[in-house]
Amino acid sequence: MEGARRYAEMASRELGLAFIAEVERVAELLCIHPQLGVRWRGATRRFPLRRFRHSLIYLVRPDEIRIIAVAHQRRRPGYWHGRQ
Repeated sequence: MEGARRYAEMASRELGLAFIAEVERVAELLCIHPQLGVRWRGATRRFPLRRFRHSLIYLVRPDEIRIIAVAHQRRRPGYWHGRQ
């Protein structure tokens, strides 16, 4: 995961691992409560991470939650758009 690698390189390995743990925590939360994220673009939803400047961009499907991107909030909006 690019974000984790960047945090590990710029700060510390522990911060990179904390980033991964936060992404996993939010993904598990969204599996239980998929409507927590706000509607964003079309059918996608967005849910911000607590400690980092990233959001999970995801789709709610009948049988799955599909995470499309772990998007930095300062990066060009929609840079991940072709991944759906």
